[in-house]
Amino acid sequence: MAQPAALALDGGDPRLNNGPSGPTAKRLHDTSVTFEEYVYYAKLEREYEKSLPESAPAGTSLRTILGRKQAIDHTASPVVAGSDKNDEKHAVQQPVVADEEWHQASRALKTATWGALFYLITTDVLGPYSVPWALSQMGYGPGVVLYTIFGILAGYSGWQIWQMFLRLDSAQYPMKAFGDIAFRVYGRYSRYLINVLQSIQLVMNVGVIIIQNGQGLYQINSKICYVLCCIIWMLAGMVLGQIRTLQRFGWVANLAVWINIIVMILTMVYVAHNPPNYTASEASNSRGEDFGPIKTYGGSPPYSEGFRTGISGLMQAVYSYGGSMIFCEFISEMRKPSDFWKALIAAESFIFCAYLFFGLFVYSFHGEFVINPAYQGLTGHMLTAGNVMGLITGLIAAALYGNIGVKVIYSNIFVELFNAPALDQKMGKIFWVFLIPIYWATAFVLAAAIPNFSNLSGFVAALCILQFTYTFPPLLKLGCDIQYHAIMADEGFDPATGVTKRNDQGMKRWIRGAKKMWYVNLWNLIYGCGALVTAALGMYASILGLKAAFASGHTTAFSCAGPLGAG
Repeated sequence: MAQPAALALDGGDPRLNNGPSGPTAKRLHDTSVTFEEYVYYAKLEREYEKSLPESAPAGTSLRTILGRKQAIDHTASPVVAGSDKNDEKHAVQQPVVADEEWHQASRALKTATWGALFYLITTDVLGPYSVPWALSQMGYGPGVVLYTIFGILAGYSGWQIWQMFLRLDSAQYPMKAFGDIAFRVYGRYSRYLINVLQSIQLVMNVGVIIIQNGQGLYQINSKICYVLCCIIWMLAGMVLGQIRTLQRFGWVANLAVWINIIVMILTMVYVAHNPPNYTASEASNSRGEDFGPIKTYGGSPPYSEGFRTGISGLMQAVYSYGGSMIFCEFISEMRKPSDFWKALIAAESFIFCAYLFFGLFVYSFHGEFVINPAYQGLTGHMLTAGNVMGLITGLIAAALYGNIGVKVIYSNIFVELFNAPALDQKMGKIFWVFLIPIYWATAFVLAAAIPNFSNLSGFVAALCILQFTYTFPPLLKLGCDIQYHAIMADEGFDPATGVTKRNDQGMKRWIRGAKKMWYVNLWNLIYGCGALVTAALGMYASILGLKAAFASGHTTAFSCAGPLGAG
């Protein structure tokens, strides 16, 4: 998982609700809104989208990627729904306009085409530098098979998120985040769980990047104390993180994918003509002084520690395909969300090919001496070049993750629970200034206390990334399908009265919905539970690896000596 470029699409949402007794009278996460009401308005939205041209007016997609807002002129005076302060905070504006005008306003920022989404998905997910190391832990056969299986499953999960988006999103009730799906399918507590794990993943992602960049800077100049190298990036992130809006980050984040491709090419050119960085490999892989010959293996290598090593390699595959957490944000910016499948197939296919080609190429030349990330296993000027470009993309990614992470925590804790002011208000801006340093310092301390980079990233993958890419989508799709198929012909939402008719409630209803397409429901249940078991195994293996690293006295970031040695 590399650079989350589409997070740059952050900003105000002009999608407004219509109807004096309709959705405008309800809060953003109102439990009184029924599943049938979401479905009713989503069907209307999908029908409306069929009448739209294939592409947006010239230039609008570019403005979306660059993060520029379109000016929207609401000539009618808005009315804020809600009778108390809490309602006002979550209420949506309600202009009095004709249906066609309202639809145009509600879709003003939905300009991205499936071609633009292909680039954004690739930018977010592509991160191949752990693939050679993962293959060195598992061997050619198991490595290729597992990367193939997890690639296919990642695409399937993306398809499930897209299907749920089409079924539940509308201009009346827009879906903007992963937690919105959980809320509409299973209720408020599932949304809380999603938000907590999302916050953990984002803060750990920032911490992982601080450690990775600290390793890179130390390899460039070992005269700088290693812990100071990490602190330098933490301070840089605190400064860059003061930018509250991500709209101007768009072009920088998209540039990161091209820098990644350049680093991949440089790494492959180097490994084809030069020996490994034995010093870095010895320090990173903790196998003692072993300077050759270079060997590769079709199956589990002899230096493997069995179960733990294999699972640790597997977790890198999970980490590589992570990115589904922000697919809702991607789809919500599309002019025609029904076209998302084209971008998904194209992007996942490109990412899979890039992973296997790069991973097999580097592993074939450097064998068991590859490290994670791969470009830090080079030497001389190539090591410096790879690190410099890696530092740039890393800082961009960390700034974006940190920005979104603070916003998730602020909106779901400070605003909802403590009635904190919005970030566009004066006091909200002051809070932001102080929250950013606290967030980055916390990320650094959490990551720096863990002495092994690969086990750290594997633990993050098992705890959070695996859930968003492999566990949550099938389990959410299971609940969504059951509730959808439980709706009988004479049931549903009546927009005239605002009442949802149901002939029964409770377990009887869920059983009826589960019987229809039971084989799909059973598969999603097995898939989701299997992902949970894999996550538990991944966390167990990562903890064993971290325990071994602590026992061996392997350095943490709280040290002047870098874990990989000097370049």
